[in-house]
Amino acid sequence: MQMVCLTDFEEYAKEHLSKATWDYYAAGADECCTRDDNLLAYKRIRLRPRILRDVSVSDTRTTVQGTEISFPVGIAPTAFHCLAWHEGEVATARATEVLNTCYITSTYSTCSVEEIVAAAPNGYRWFQLYVYRDRKLSEQMVHRVEALGYKALVLTVDVPYTGKRRNDIRNQFKLPPHLKVKNFDGVFQQETAGPEEYGIPANTLDPSISWKDVYWLQSITRLPIIIKGILTKEDAELAVEHGVQGIIVSNHGGRQLDGGPASIDALPEIVDTVQGRVEVYVDGGIRTGSDVLKALALGAKCVFIGRPAVWGLAYKGEEGVRDVLQILNDEFRLSMALSGCRNVAEINRNLIQFSKL
Repeated sequence: MQMVCLTDFEEYAKEHLSKATWDYYAAGADECCTRDDNLLAYKRIRLRPRILRDVSVSDTRTTVQGTEISFPVGIAPTAFHCLAWHEGEVATARATEVLNTCYITSTYSTCSVEEIVAAAPNGYRWFQLYVYRDRKLSEQMVHRVEALGYKALVLTVDVPYTGKRRNDIRNQFKLPPHLKVKNFDGVFQQETAGPEEYGIPANTLDPSISWKDVYWLQSITRLPIIIKGILTKEDAELAVEHGVQGIIVSNHGGRQLDGGPASIDALPEIVDTVQGRVEVYVDGGIRTGSDVLKALALGAKCVFIGRPAVWGLAYKGEEGVRDVLQILNDEFRLSMALSGCRNVAEINRNLIQFSKL
């Protein structure tokens, strides 16, 4: 079957993955209101296309943190890629290297950071980090990825505790025995007796994480720090004041607090508050090239996709992820042209009309 849009990959993945794996990737918190609103929010936004603008030549390139990428779509950090495809994150890394875009590697990878770098030595990568009760664990990860040439740290700040994902509880979701959180291979052996949560011992995450941990991170690394999980202008202002280099507007794919805003709805107030002092990105709910255009028009420098990358993996590994990215790139280029934009610099808020829905 020909894969024409991202929904085709979603349907394929739903059919071919085990129920527990599909439920894990698809899960939202509680009633999944925020997860679903991430998608619906894009449909409420209407474009105001300009015509007769000579769009015979178009350019989708942009930069993130000073590095050029081929188009403003990267891969968001998602866990356990080996559940979807045997090569896992290695395949994802190769696909993003080929398409020359940014891959944010998850702490919860089923391949190690070293394996990922070896598979795609020229790829542009950031590393997503959690702060653990045992700070040494976080510190060792930071030094590992810095030495390996990862270009930024993405600190996830919306998980002091894991959200309540009902189907994971019903399915008693666990990593199958042949897979593990590779970055912590051997670290937790002595604790295997205790209960685990998503592949590592329960209560490893530190709920006491606060703004002072941003200063702590800055004291142990020279990498730029990007904060992922901001949804309000107040926290955006605090992030800038604490010297971070970027913000990812994100509600964790609707997997943490249910009832918060769709990430695209939170984006404009954050962009207005930051006023260009740091780059602002967004993830959650991007399924078409026109979604990418809308996010950029509202001030995002780049968007990141989570679940669609996993669907691509489930379809055909590296080739599937390449296909997903290529489709988004082609759709974005077409939406740009049909809106009268020749390059990303011409995309601005005049393109947006908020509908009365």
